Amino acid sequence: MDKFAVIDTETNWDDAVMSVGVVIADGKTFEKTDSVYYIIDPEYRVGGLFAHELRPDDKRARVTDRGQALKEIRLWLKEHGVKKLFAYNAAFDKRHLPEYAQFEWYDIMRLAAYRQYNKAIPACADCCRTGRLKRGYGVESVLRMLSNDMQYQESHNAVTDAEDELEIIRLLGCGLEEYGVALLAGW
Repeated sequence: MDKFAVIDTETNWDDAVMSVGVVIADGKTFEKTDSVYYIIDPEYRVGGLFAHELRPDDKRARVTDRGQALKEIRLWLKEHGVKKLFAYNAAFDKRHLPEYAQFEWYDIMRLAAYRQYNKAIPACADCCRTGRLKRGYGVESVLRMLSNDMQYQESHNAVTDAEDELEIIRLLGCGLEEYGVALLAGW
């Protein structure tokens, strides 16, 4: 696999997607090669918990309707040969983007929250018998753990969060083939 994408969505008070950020990365080096950021109109006007992070004046942001945004993202992914989408808590993003059901979806959290994949989980951490953390396995907690940067704060801006989620993949150090256990099946 040459390239894969990390995708993140932010939703408004009505649980509708108000922004989508996507980062494409090299499948061997996990280095970012490209990114896009869309703010969905009129959904973003409803507001939401993280609406202040939308930044419509950001030069990377494209403000358009959902249909146009998802069409452009799909074409862009196709141009890059991307067939696999990765997301943190991928079931949430996949549920909000049914138009992308044809992609293979992988949940980064399925590796990041488990001791057998995430060597940065301290021995004293409260885990289930499966090795999964019982709490503290969100993006912010996991990235702090992996990077040893206790000052890190998740921005809740879709494209910045997608970049941070790519960093989690990189810091975990697992090959993409190990994410087979993280494939969302039955959708």
